[in-house]
Amino acid sequence: MALEMPEAGAVQPLLLGLSVALGGGLLIGLERERRKGRGPQRGAAGIRSFTLVALAGALAQGLAQPALVAVGAVAVLLLAALAYLRSVRPPHPPAGGPPPDPGMTTELALVVTYLIGVLAMARPAVGAGMAALVAVLLAARGSLHRFATRVLSEDELHDGLLLAAVALVLVPLVPQQPVAWLGGLQPHQIAALVLLILLLQAAGHVALRLVGPDVGLALSGLISGFVSSTATVASMGSRLRAHPNQVAACTAGAMLSTAATWLQAMAMLGAVAPSLALRALPALAAGAVVALAWGTAQAWHGRQAGAPAAARGASPPGRALRVREALLVAALLTGVSVAVAMAQRAFGQAGALAGAALAGFGDAHSGVAALGAVAHQGGLSDAQALRGVLITLGTNSLTRVVVALGSGGTGFGLRVAGCLGTALAAATGTALLTGALRP
Repeated sequence: MALEMPEAGAVQPLLLGLSVALGGGLLIGLERERRKGRGPQRGAAGIRSFTLVALAGALAQGLAQPALVAVGAVAVLLLAALAYLRSVRPPHPPAGGPPPDPGMTTELALVVTYLIGVLAMARPAVGAGMAALVAVLLAARGSLHRFATRVLSEDELHDGLLLAAVALVLVPLVPQQPVAWLGGLQPHQIAALVLLILLLQAAGHVALRLVGPDVGLALSGLISGFVSSTATVASMGSRLRAHPNQVAACTAGAMLSTAATWLQAMAMLGAVAPSLALRALPALAAGAVVALAWGTAQAWHGRQAGAPAAARGASPPGRALRVREALLVAALLTGVSVAVAMAQRAFGQAGALAGAALAGFGDAHSGVAALGAVAHQGGLSDAQALRGVLITLGTNSLTRVVVALGSGGTGFGLRVAGCLGTALAAATGTALLTGALRP
């Protein structure tokens, strides 16, 4: 069978692919060379072996012979198997002591390097990126081992696998067609909301693990606000009554939880109604910035007054994911969305806005998600839906003010009310100035 040689015009891509394969093989081989050791017990493959394997894959692909590529892959697999057998049964086994633990990393890397060489001829940029990624992965052996065995707990590993299963298996498999008994909602949107809530929980857990509990109640309030700002305000108020010397830290945590409401509203609208999210972005961002400014200023004031030492009673994070809470929140969002959709069909625009506003007294996220779903289905214009979102956040702000007054007292309640009121005013003013409320 005659080999097909490349035409003159294809020389430049051929040289580019070979250069990428050469560089990738050298990069991976350099890292393995430092690991193979010296003497009779050294590893079987180093910088020259990896470079030659990458070039072999590139040449096989460059000759445009699929059978040759397959034969090369089989040859590399056999060489890797022989290298592994040699490492398991070394010619000069060490006297005494436990048998060596060779592992299979170098052998697997050899096979991957061959495939990178093949890939470099067809997709040079992707091949170069994969070579760099493999080299970094190999070089990070110690850090990855320490993270997997010492840093990551058993519960966190379980939660990480669960999150991956939801993101990679559950969400893609859920149907995307609207369902009538769900008020026209798509099951895929509901699954995406569950995933979003779980991701927010995981992000908060990672943040607490990175900075530790000594950062105090401010960070805890911000993270807890993604689940329920109202519950967080009540918790901070109750803590303030029990620990009056933590007034700045508790107030900062409550204020930052209100910022989380604005941020989560942006995220939910992005998942449910992208066009509405784009229109609402300046207004919601303004509300979030103002609430963050209030909470940060209060936390800074507390730090200057020595509040972080008192705030160290904040509990360290437990489980990363709270699946029951995520499912309950998603069920609440779905129920409110169905109710608002039914009100919109029965009473038109006024019914949808009234239903979302009433839902806001209990939970802001449910009303926001419901309005986003109705707008995405064409039941409301983006301007009308944004007006409803601001109303919903306003009614929920009233609930949080009442909760703050009841749980933490007058001073605590007035400070939280100031934060909520100015954030809502900033969001409404921005919506008016940008014309987002105009049809």
